[in-house]
Amino acid sequence: MKISILCFSAFIAFVQAASRTSPPSGAIVVAKSGGQYTGLQAAVNSISTGNTGNVIIFIQPGSYSGQVYIPNTIKAKITIYGYTTNDQDYNQNQVTLVNSLGADVAGSNDASGTLRAHTTDFKVYNVNIQNSRGSGVQAIALSAQGNQQGYYGCKLLGYQDTVLVNKGTNVFNKCYIEGATDFIFGQQAIAWFEKCTIAISGAGYITANGRDSDSNPSYYVINSSSVSLKSGVSSSVKTYLGRPWRAYARTVFQNTALSSVVRPEGWSTWSVALDNVFYAEYGNTGDGAQGSRVTWAKKLSSALTLSGIIGSTSWIDMNYWNNVSSGTTTTTAKTTTPAATTAATKTTTAGGSGCTQALYGQCGGQGVFRVPSFHYALYGMIVNTHV
Repeated sequence: MKISILCFSAFIAFVQAASRTSPPSGAIVVAKSGGQYTGLQAAVNSISTGNTGNVIIFIQPGSYSGQVYIPNTIKAKITIYGYTTNDQDYNQNQVTLVNSLGADVAGSNDASGTLRAHTTDFKVYNVNIQNSRGSGVQAIALSAQGNQQGYYGCKLLGYQDTVLVNKGTNVFNKCYIEGATDFIFGQQAIAWFEKCTIAISGAGYITANGRDSDSNPSYYVINSSSVSLKSGVSSSVKTYLGRPWRAYARTVFQNTALSSVVRPEGWSTWSVALDNVFYAEYGNTGDGAQGSRVTWAKKLSSALTLSGIIGSTSWIDMNYWNNVSSGTTTTTAKTTTPAATTAATKTTTAGGSGCTQALYGQCGGQGVFRVPSFHYALYGMIVNTHV
C-alpha cells in the first residue's frame, strides 16, 4: 500500500498547473513598460511574412486597449502567453485585451472583434479577451477565422456574439465564455469546447450555428463543461442552448452540467426550416438537463469523441488538455471528474443508420482519458502496485 501511494503521488506530481511569470527563451515581450513592445499589435506587426517558424509572444500583466488583427499573410506559428500564476485557472489571468466596438460602427461582425485571428496554427494561453460595447448590438470579443487555433485558459467576455468561431478547426479548453445572445456563433468552423465555463449574463441563446448545407463541415460540440448564470445576474434570466442560424445548423451539448438557467425546451427556432437541423444532447446533468425538450431535438446514444469530430489532434496541446505541466514553477491543480452520464429516454444514432460520416463523429463512440505517452511507464507502475 505504501508503494502504491508513493507511485500515485509521483504520478499526481505531473498533473499540475504551471506558473508562467517570465518570458520563455526567445519570446517577443509585450509590456506596459520594459518590454520590446507596449502593445500586442506592434508585436504581431514585427513578424515577417516570410517567417514560417514558431514565434512566441509573452504579455506582461496589464490591460491593453485596442484591436489586434493577425492577418492570414502571417505564416509563422504564433503562440501567445499571458502572465499567470496558474495556467489551468482562468481566474488567475493577469492580461486583458479590451476594446469597445460594435458591428454597427465597424461594418461587420469580424471587423468589430477585439482579437481578430485570421492565421493558422495559432495558440493563446491565459489571456482575457473582451469587447466592452455592451448589449444591443453585435460586438465580438474573439473572431476566429483560421485553421487549427487553440485557446487555453482564456476568458472571452462580451454580451452579444462574444465568440465568432467562423472558419477552420478550433478548440477551446478550460475557457470562460460569457454572453447573452448568440454568443458562440459562426458559419463554417468545426469547434470543440472542453471543460469550459459558459456564463449567462442575460436572456438569450448560447449558440447560433450557421451551417448552410450538407457539405458544410461546421460542427459545435460543448463537452464536459458547465452552463450557469453569471454571478450577480437575476435568477429569473433563462437561456436556450441554441437556435439555428442556417438550415443545416449542427450543435451538441454532452456530459455538461446545465443549471436551471437553461429553459426546459432546450432549443429555440429561428427563421429557418428545421428538417436538416441537428441539435442534440448526451449525458448532460443538472436541473437544466431535466426539461421536456422540443420534439425536433435529439438525444444521442453515445458521446461524440474529439478525434471523431476534428480528426488529427496533433496540433492540440494535449499536455495542457490533460493538466500536465510544461512549466518550471508549479502549483497542484484541482482534480475533476467527468459529469455523470444519464440514460437516454429517446435515442438516435447521430447521422442516422450506418456510419457514413465517421470523420465528424456521427456514429458516436465514447471518448477515453489519455495519459501522455511519456507518462505511460509511470502510469504502469501505479497499475502494477494494485495487481
